[in-house]
Amino acid sequence: MKYIVPVVAIATVLTLGAWTPLSAEEENEQTVKMSDLPAAVQTTIKDKAGTNEIEKIEKKTEEGKTVYEAVVNKKGKEWSIEVDANGKFLKQYEESKEKEQGEKREMAIAAGLAGSDTPLAPRL
Repeated sequence: MKYIVPVVAIATVLTLGAWTPLSAEEENEQTVKMSDLPAAVQTTIKDKAGTNEIEKIEKKTEEGKTVYEAVVNKKGKEWSIEVDANGKFLKQYEESKEKEQGEKREMAIAAGLAGSDTPLAPRL
């Protein structure tokens, strides 16, 4: 019983620490206007979006490289189109499915911490 409080405290600190890189990456995003993008980026986004409405465009840094993400409304669903600074198409994905996968990963990480056999969390 005397180990329960320290184990819970350590698990909490480790869990909060695991979220820091995720939130730091999100803070690195900034909303930009289509007119502020390089011409090649504008062309690729417009080509991939077609006649669908572009809801917003964000500029972010991933692995030290500038990436532009356009959120497009396709038949009531949000899709993201990612393009690099040179206008090269990187990927396209449905926003809701990406969020679901991220939430599942986060839950798996948290569950893994709870069942840890490390010396910091001895089996009781």
